[in-house]
Amino acid sequence: MSDAETPLPQPLLEDQELDLLDDFLDSERVDADALDLIGAHGFLVALAVAPRDVPAATWVAELFHGEPTFEDDAEREAVLGLLERLRANAIEVLEGGGLPELPFELELGELAPEETPIGDWCAGFMEGVFLDEAAWFDDDEEAAATLLLPFMLLSGLFEDEPDMAELAGDGARLESLVAQLPELVLDLYLHYRVPPETPKPKPRRKAPAGRGKGKGKGKR
Repeated sequence: MSDAETPLPQPLLEDQELDLLDDFLDSERVDADALDLIGAHGFLVALAVAPRDVPAATWVAELFHGEPTFEDDAEREAVLGLLERLRANAIEVLEGGGLPELPFELELGELAPEETPIGDWCAGFMEGVFLDEAAWFDDDEEAAATLLLPFMLLSGLFEDEPDMAELAGDGARLESLVAQLPELVLDLYLHYRVPPETPKPKPRRKAPAGRGKGKGKGKR
């Protein structure tokens, strides 16, 4: 696909909505171990891609690492509604073959991924994978590992593994993966959520006239 044919990434929420979530997730009313905005964005995009749906009560508890302190029911509804919309909007964009806009510049600038928002986003994405890991790997573990490798590598969560450490030292490869992140998300969605087209069954050939079952030679 040429640059002219590549669709522009689509935002999953408006800037002011992301700012509202950012303020809340950065506040003292949320557990210190809760995901920040960048991590939550990656986490929810992973849930949009996931092979099967995770109950909202499960992923909300994981994202916040417990129950936040909401000022009132209106704030609860607003915050949880924005999180659900981010997930739903990611599904809608990917379902239409579009690319999700990610909340950071797609370049490392010679920094290690884990020192950038890119690493935080990929770590959040992997948290979404860990939430229902069996679903991601049970069907085809090798294919899943290949498709998830860029996210694992950029997350910095696996830097102690020898194979990952070697790959992490290739700066050009890392920059290439970062530039492709929106397309890699779409590849995962297509793998898990869009079943391959099955070939249509061929019509059964009809027996020539006069040679059907139980038919003998006709008299002249």
